[in-house]
Amino acid sequence: MSDERQIEKARVFAMAAHAAVRQLRKYTNDPYIVHPLAVAAKVALANGSDAMVCAALLHDVLEDTQVTEATLRTEFGHEVTNLVVWLTHVEVPGNRSARKVAECKRLYGAPAEAQTIKLADLLDNAASIIKHDAKFAKVFLGEVRDLLMFLSQGDPELWAELYEVWRANHEKV
Repeated sequence: MSDERQIEKARVFAMAAHAAVRQLRKYTNDPYIVHPLAVAAKVALANGSDAMVCAALLHDVLEDTQVTEATLRTEFGHEVTNLVVWLTHVEVPGNRSARKVAECKRLYGAPAEAQTIKLADLLDNAASIIKHDAKFAKVFLGEVRDLLMFLSQGDPELWAELYEVWRANHEKV
């Protein structure tokens, strides 16, 4: 399958998976696919590979929908699925703080491609959270600060952009 067709397949697959569970974007109630589309666009602009763009489109399907890792491997292969797995939250006992510590450890070992997708994900989430939820933005931006230390292998321009978002907003909220 051509890479362009694979990206379109990932877009349609992600859209259907999120729609099947009636997932909407928090704060705006837009169809959830607007978030993976935005993340994929950022990854593409950062010269991400086609596999990275596919993984960006699919990055939330394992944790938010009924899609299984086995299904992703069948439909999209190991390279795309492995990236999605790196980006998927693992259930960790404890509070949000404990889960975020586990996320930092996991992402520290992630390949540069997965870290780049995570940077794009955080950028899109930051824009929405800062705009719509000043109270949670303070918590989220603290987490962004911590994650930045562990995402140093990701795209340097996305890293710098996220750092600037954090720097410009962490004291305002």
